[in-house]
Amino acid sequence: MSRAVRAHERGSGTVLLLGVAAVVVLLFVALAALGASQRARGAAQAAADLGALAAATALRGGLDPCGAAAEAVVRNQATVVGCEQEAGGVVSVAVTRPVAGVPGWAGGEARAEARAGPRPQAWAP
Repeated sequence: MSRAVRAHERGSGTVLLLGVAAVVVLLFVALAALGASQRARGAAQAAADLGALAAATALRGGLDPCGAAAEAVVRNQATVVGCEQEAGGVVSVAVTRPVAGVPGWAGGEARAEARAGPRPQAWAP
């Protein structure tokens, strides 16, 4: 290989290394965003579950089910976006929770729903 050809290729390894590093950083950011959204989804589902259980318990005691759900959901850093009392003492609760994490990424909201109430008679032993 002549010196003219080698001089032309000088620095190409640096450019290749920078390209590989950029791909690795982008992959890391994408995985961090995915992890943040999954974590927020799990937390939203936990808040919805607890809110539905609190609502069903309050309804059984003659109290305001949606008020009880809102208290439980707020304690879990989420927001109630829907609370509905259904037939048979069943309560449905829908919540949202912000997705936090990756700087420079808007994030959005994770949404979850849960239902709670007495077991249907067909399932009773």
